[in-house]
Amino acid sequence: MSDIQQRFHPETFGALNAERYDGLYGPEADPAELEVLAELAAGGTVLEFAIGTGRVALPLAARGLKVAGVEASPEMVAKLKAKPGGGAIPVTIGDMAEVGPEGEFDLVFLVFNTLFNLTTQDAQVRCFQNAARHLAPRGVFVLEAFTPDVAALNRDGVKTVALTFGSVWLEALKHDHVTQTVDYQYIRLTRDGIRLTPLPMRYAWPAEMDLMARLAGLELRERWADWDRAPFTAASSKHISVYGWPRAS
Repeated sequence: MSDIQQRFHPETFGALNAERYDGLYGPEADPAELEVLAELAAGGTVLEFAIGTGRVALPLAARGLKVAGVEASPEMVAKLKAKPGGGAIPVTIGDMAEVGPEGEFDLVFLVFNTLFNLTTQDAQVRCFQNAARHLAPRGVFVLEAFTPDVAALNRDGVKTVALTFGSVWLEALKHDHVTQTVDYQYIRLTRDGIRLTPLPMRYAWPAEMDLMARLAGLELRERWADWDRAPFTAASSKHISVYGWPRAS
């Protein structure tokens, strides 16, 4: 296990990124994503793993859905609670592979590659099992994740992410194809100094995720290339996967 993986804990991402998270990724999710999630919730109850600052949860709650969340970072939760409507969303603070609120939900979801922030296969399996524990009989578990591009990941080194007159943002990565882990270090250089933001990830193939679902008692219902429900193909750079309880034969 690398130094970054040893020192990175479930709450670390939020501690490092909460202040600038909405500025980097936008204050609200893709409208197409919200439409799909609201449709899958079908007016029922919703649980978001890694709820963060509420970019997805708050718009869903504004549509009248009853939303709850799990989040490891108190700093992220503080940002959520400071937003209009954020105080009404109950959040369980802790590891999404381990904790959750009482009760069952019609939609459990985990988006934006965040499953891969769990850096062992065992932790990812436990996340699927935790989702299943909170899933109502008619419910679905929805995951958004990138499709691994090993050729790109094998190019260890540094690349430029952004460049301005007064700053540069670099991304360094180190890939271990045996453990399927990638250690990123984001380096921001400005006139005020240098900021380092580490991020370890463990990617999983769609077929591996389907097996994780089966271990949790779930089965794949749908898989799309994006939130527009385009067909998933070998050329797709990401996937939206929908899991549910096995249907009676």
